[in-house]
Amino acid sequence: MSESAPHRAEPDGEAASSVAAIESRPRPFRTALFDSDLLHAFLRSKLTVLAAVVTLVIFVAAAFAPWIAPHDPSDLASLSLLDSLTPPAWVNGGSTTYLLGTDDQGRDMLSAILYGTRISLAVGLASVALAAFIGITLGLIAGYVRGPIDSFIMRVADVQLTFPAILIALLIDGTARALFPSLTREESAFYVLTLSIGLSFWVQYARTVRGSTLVEANKEYVLAAKLIGLPTFVILLRHILPNIMGPVLVIATINLALAIITEATLSFLGVGVPPTEPSLGTLIRIGQDFLFSGEWWITMFPGAMLAVLVLAVNLLGDWLRDALNPRLR
Repeated sequence: MSESAPHRAEPDGEAASSVAAIESRPRPFRTALFDSDLLHAFLRSKLTVLAAVVTLVIFVAAAFAPWIAPHDPSDLASLSLLDSLTPPAWVNGGSTTYLLGTDDQGRDMLSAILYGTRISLAVGLASVALAAFIGITLGLIAGYVRGPIDSFIMRVADVQLTFPAILIALLIDGTARALFPSLTREESAFYVLTLSIGLSFWVQYARTVRGSTLVEANKEYVLAAKLIGLPTFVILLRHILPNIMGPVLVIATINLALAIITEATLSFLGVGVPPTEPSLGTLIRIGQDFLFSGEWWITMFPGAMLAVLVLAVNLLGDWLRDALNPRLR
């Protein structure tokens, strides 16, 4: 008489359907990015490839500015007022030592632009990261919990829209000076800019994430995760968040350009970084005083760098928005 095979317990129908629902949940954005035809669509668009190359070159040049720049604009010992207002090398009176000329303090404009781009990108990336963190967190909570908490967060977002970044920057700057009188402007400028821009941009992330969370929370894989008893933060971080990162990435890309412009505007108005460590906005503001006296290069070259950077990032953001929109495929 043959021995019977060992009996293996089969999961009941409800548990099996829950596990199957979790395993069949939508693929995260990072997986869909490499498995889809986004790369092919990217390589097919020559303008997008050019924008990506320009953006990459600017990012690399800014990151390695201390090694690429021919001079150190923050080293006051190396500056000479005798070299101030030197025109570009191809203009009469120019010097090959300063390819793009010098400003009123004798700083090399090429080096100042590289270092200034570094500061502008640092403020832009930090403020976008702060805005995304605040907006994604509040959007997930509002869309998943709903009820009075959702209403409260959305009303705060509505109020936030009435405060522009310039007003928030002035408020934070004044508050920081009152609370920390020993804190110099050089030490607080970066944090003031990052907080002011970040607190101005979080609403877009919160609204987008909230809407996507409302949709995802009713899908089977989320209901199955609730059924098997997963904690709320696990459901939000491991199941919902990866599947709503597509529109968030689009907003972050476009907001990076807006953050750079906002930083340049604040620096141009005198709220941003000091002239001793200039950003692109500060360089443009400095050059404005000499624009009508004939020293056009002090404003022209930082302005051109700012325009090229913002245009390239905006083109990437527009392409990404169209590529991730299924209606345009």
